[in-house]
Amino acid sequence: MHLDDVTDILREAADAAVTPRFRALAAGDVDEKAPGEVVTVADREAEELIGRRLRALLDAPVVGEEAAAADPSLVRALREADAAWLVDPLDGTANFVAGSPEHAVMAALVRHGETVAAWIVQPATGRAYTAERGAGAWCDGVRLRRAPGAAEKLRGDALTRFLDPDTRAHVEAAAPHFAELGAGSKCAGFDYPRLAEGERDFVLFHRTLPWDHAPGALLLAEAGGVVRRPDGSVYGPADDRTGLLAAADAESWRTVRDRLLPGSPSAAPATTTAR
Repeated sequence: MHLDDVTDILREAADAAVTPRFRALAAGDVDEKAPGEVVTVADREAEELIGRRLRALLDAPVVGEEAAAADPSLVRALREADAAWLVDPLDGTANFVAGSPEHAVMAALVRHGETVAAWIVQPATGRAYTAERGAGAWCDGVRLRRAPGAAEKLRGDALTRFLDPDTRAHVEAAAPHFAELGAGSKCAGFDYPRLAEGERDFVLFHRTLPWDHAPGALLLAEAGGVVRRPDGSVYGPADDRTGLLAAADAESWRTVRDRLLPGSPSAAPATTTAR
């Protein structure tokens, strides 16, 4: 299997199921799968297309966002199977429904509980991001190398929607300590690439569903960044705890953690890059 094989699958699924419906959703194309959570016919069709093609490349369980919504036990494959595919057929569905170009099609390959390869395709921009564990990260074939952040000029985002009121208040009060503190794109398939390419220096997430974060976390780590839980522990796709802080480098991670979140100081070692 070559990285480009999966990129081609994601592009073809986007061309067939996603892009034709962008800003052209018909009545009945959008449902609410949970309070405040929408799903479209594009999500479902893209997931079916991607899953079938990925299994032809490597016969392994496919943990897709929509299939897992119907059967949460599918996520066990990330811990129990020797290999498993993760698929987010339309990351940023709410953006897509609203007509925003900030949506993506993503996949990751997990072996023995660790993400070993990742793909992010942005249909509206045409960009494709790939990463392979221990071998690097790329955008359209160009190697990504994340430069360290500058402590007094850190720019980032904090997704506060699901935070408890006290933590949200703490985060909002910390805004003056940063050059910029935004709300993110509501699409991990845009947030992680912006961080890997230097547009942002950090992103704080609360919900950490594996299909949302496994692709971007590997992309950033292979570009030289750091992705850790707020307590300093390493992120893994089979870990269902909440809270995740991604940053340009270990020093930036510690600085952001200690400025942004209440609680004990960061435990992330200064010389370790999470992968």
